[in-house]
Amino acid sequence: MALLGNLRHRPVRRLVQLYLGLGLYGVSMALMIRSDLGLDPWDVFHQGLSKLTGLSFGTVTIAVGALVLLLWIPLRQRPGLGTVSNVVVIGLVVDATLALLPSGGPLGVQIAMLVTGIVANGAATGMYLGARLGPGPRDGLMTGFVARRPGLSIRLVRTVIEVTVLALGWLLGGTVGLGTVAYALAIGPLAQLFIPLFAVPEAAAPDAAAPADPAPGSAPVAPTG
Repeated sequence: MALLGNLRHRPVRRLVQLYLGLGLYGVSMALMIRSDLGLDPWDVFHQGLSKLTGLSFGTVTIAVGALVLLLWIPLRQRPGLGTVSNVVVIGLVVDATLALLPSGGPLGVQIAMLVTGIVANGAATGMYLGARLGPGPRDGLMTGFVARRPGLSIRLVRTVIEVTVLALGWLLGGTVGLGTVAYALAIGPLAQLFIPLFAVPEAAAPDAAAPADPAPGSAPVAPTG
């Protein structure tokens, strides 16, 4: 029961925050897609695969998340409830939101959707990571590589992974543009703002020999979608 074993402390607050955060994350992705002004690197990749395969954006997001999660096995990463939920919930919500949001519109509306999507993405990141129930599969992939190769920095590993998926997604027809640059510049500061704001305090350890309610996976980092 390692997947659920860290839910003893404030379970209701953490579960509600987790699923609200994942839901908001899916909505934020849909807003950026409908803005048609550019996506973050992983979503450029998801969109490119969606165009190639004919599958919905959400279905591709779920499939890629599941495949990335399999890469955790050789890296000896331990998923949490939030990790598994991340794979499923975000994909379902983004498809549902895309079905409701109209595409196109004046440039002002597109910019508003882009800005709202990026800010909502930062808040969603703070909510689901702050629940301390496990990072997303793509974040865990980065931190897992760093844990296995201590000489590498998270910044380097993240850059290599994201440049790779961005290039592949662009070649497959994913949307790269102003939104891609805006997301890259804004998501770090937004995550730094929202993660402490939504962080659920750790339970006090009863004694020095008993560590306080560790979350599965690795320490929170800025999201990759």
